Amino acid sequence: MLQQEKRRKRVMKKKTAEIIRRMDEYYGTQMHTYLDHHTPEQLLIATILSAQCTDARVNLVTKDLFVKYPDVQAFADADLFELEQDIRSTGFYHNKAKNIIACAKVLTEKYGGKVPESLEELTALPGVGRKTANVVRGNVFKEPSVVVDTHVGRIARRLGFTENKDPVKVEFDLMKEIPKDHWILINLQWIAFGREICSARKPACERCFLTDCCKEYKESR
Repeated sequence: MLQQEKRRKRVMKKKTAEIIRRMDEYYGTQMHTYLDHHTPEQLLIATILSAQCTDARVNLVTKDLFVKYPDVQAFADADLFELEQDIRSTGFYHNKAKNIIACAKVLTEKYGGKVPESLEELTALPGVGRKTANVVRGNVFKEPSVVVDTHVGRIARRLGFTENKDPVKVEFDLMKEIPKDHWILINLQWIAFGREICSARKPACERCFLTDCCKEYKESR
C-alpha cells in the first residue's frame, strides 16, 4: 500500500509539472487580474461584486461606480438603496450593497481606509470569504494564494487534482499538488482555459492541449 501511494505521488508530480509547463507555454506567466481596478480597495469591492457574476459585467458596473464612489469613505457613507441600484445588474445586489457598505465602514474605522493583509483580517470583513481574500492577498500583497472559482474547481476535478466540490477543500487539495509560485497564476490561466476550451457544458476536447492529462477525458473514452 505504501509503495502504491509513493508511485501515485510520483506520477501525479510528473503530471502536474507537465500541465504547468503547457499552461505556461499557452497562456504565459504574466500576472494580471480580470477585474479592473486602480487600488487594493477597488479590487476588494470588485471581487465582492463578482460573486455569481461575470468579470465583464462587473467591469462595466465599476467603470462608473468607482467614479461615483472614489474611495472607501464614499462607500461607507453611501445610501443603501442608491448603491443597490448602482450595482443591480451584478445580481444579489441587496446583500452585496449591504456588505460593501459594512465592509467599507470597518475599513475606515479599523484600518484607516486601507485593506488589511492577513487572511484572518480579510475574512472577518463583511462579505469577504476565502476566495475574495485570496484574490486580494495574491494580487495586492503577492502572497501565494489559491483562488477557487467555478472554472478552477471544474478543471481541478477534470484533471484529477481533486474529487471535492467544496471550494475550500478544492483549495487545499490544489495547495498540496501545485507549486507555490503558481498558486495565483493557475487561477488566471485556468479561468482563460475554462472560458476558451474547458467549458462547463460543452468542453472543446478536440482542440484541448491537455487531453492526455485529463482524467475525465480518459474516463469518457
